[in-house]
Amino acid sequence: MGFFNDLTKKTSETTSKIAKKTSETTSKIAKETKLRMKISDTKGKIDDIYEEIGKNVYENYLNKKDDLDKIIKENCEKIDDLSNIIKEARDEILVLRNRKTCVKCSEEIDAECNFCPKCGAKQPPRPVEEPKEEEVVEEEPKEEKPKATKPKAAKPKTAKPKTEPKKAKK
Repeated sequence: MGFFNDLTKKTSETTSKIAKKTSETTSKIAKETKLRMKISDTKGKIDDIYEEIGKNVYENYLNKKDDLDKIIKENCEKIDDLSNIIKEARDEILVLRNRKTCVKCSEEIDAECNFCPKCGAKQPPRPVEEPKEEEVVEEEPKEEKPKATKPKAAKPKTAKPKTEPKKAKK
């Protein structure tokens, strides 16, 4: 019976490890997909601004207006902001994939590489970063009518002893 109990226990532990690893991988893939969609949407916004710049240039040409520089500058600043959003999303994807870009040739390489396998350039160590967590928007609690109750005396809080988590038997 001991053999079967050990076998069951090891199978259960292995299954648990596989499930955890699969969950982590799936989570990373989902985050990367969201970031890629964000990049795609942002590129679409940039294309819209390019189109708007072209229309403004032509309309100003037809109407012989002089405020074209201001309009172009505003739109170019929007493009710069959107380009920064794309760069940040790409950087997050690299972190998720444990990758970085070569400082010389911009090739995507393993985060632990000291030298680029493509061009041989020495790489600075990448600072350890965690992927950004998505912001969670909490709903504000609904206002409740105060109930007429007598104030209670505050009870002193007692510190609970810290217990260490149970360690798995090997």
